[in-house]
Amino acid sequence: QVQLVESGGGLVQAGGSLKLSCAASGRIFSLGWFRQVPGKEREFLATISWSGSTIYYADSAKGRFTISRDNAKNTVYLQMNSLKPEDTAVYYCAASDSFYPSTSTRGFGSWGQGTQVTVSS
Repeated sequence: QVQLVESGGGLVQAGGSLKLSCAASGRIFSLGWFRQVPGKEREFLATISWSGSTIYYADSAKGRFTISRDNAKNTVYLQMNSLKPEDTAVYYCAASDSFYPSTSTRGFGSWGQGTQVTVSS
């Protein structure tokens, strides 16, 4: 059974940085990050394959967010720079047993509990 535990969220001023971590256990190949604000659908941000050789970003994340993983630690990271108030959301880690990293929520079968990120103006 896959378990995912996110950490690293918090309150940061606009222009600041945060690094989210997601500790994973179980049968996992691809990993991804999504976010959600109340009343809206969960939004794709970034995804990474098992080897780390394939990475996709949403347009909203390109240039500011970086996804990476450490397979020795079974952990995936999301480095977020130049944060904006509109980045305020609950951020979720997701895992898939597919080698091919998906950019859709339908491509992931396991989810973490989420971590709140709040960016103040």
